Amino acid sequence: METFYYPIRRSSSLYLDPRLIQRRILEDQVELWWSRDPQRSLLCYCASVALILGLGLGGVGLLSTTTSLSGEWRLGVGTTLCLLALAVLLKQLLSSAIQDMNCVRSRRRIDQLKSGGRADPALILAVGLAVMLCGTVLIFVATIGSQGHDSREMLVSGLVLMAAGMGMSLAVAGYSVLAYIKRRREQRRRMRMRRMRRTGNQAVCVFSVSGGQMSQARRETSSSRTSLI
Repeated sequence: METFYYPIRRSSSLYLDPRLIQRRILEDQVELWWSRDPQRSLLCYCASVALILGLGLGGVGLLSTTTSLSGEWRLGVGTTLCLLALAVLLKQLLSSAIQDMNCVRSRRRIDQLKSGGRADPALILAVGLAVMLCGTVLIFVATIGSQGHDSREMLVSGLVLMAAGMGMSLAVAGYSVLAYIKRRREQRRRMRMRRMRRTGNQAVCVFSVSGGQMSQARRETSSSRTSLI
């Protein structure tokens, strides 16, 4: 008895997954590119709002207590904090305006500008480094200056700003690491799905010849069922 094996590839048009077709149709809609990864977008949006409130209230608080010549550092740091809060607010308003006007058709640009895109972590990291720099300058000035009530307030403000800036920088670093790990897992999952789909589209036909009669058995690896012809 002789047995012959040869692979047969099934027509992919006959076995299209309806969910895959729907996903491809949705991916072609530019308006939906802005709302991909809603959890990441919501996280970055909430972080931006908290950052705007924190920087704005801190800057206004320092500016409101500037009453004498010895409070020049309050004026400078308060103005810096308000400008940083304004920069974060402008980024969010710019993303919303571009999304509403639908004037960007590039997937790469949308991934950069949308809430939760690559621009948000970069902006938060830059703000965190700027706040940490302000805190370092205040601590340095309070250390080398004369000891007094204003110097102690300057030192406390510097420590708070340095801790806040360092916390923002570490949060962005942790977020980037988690996003990288998630992206690698998704890539490995897609590769496994492609390999499974590629092997699932193959069938093996077994021809058995015995006593002048030929029988054909067809086994499909995807469904593990055998058909005798």
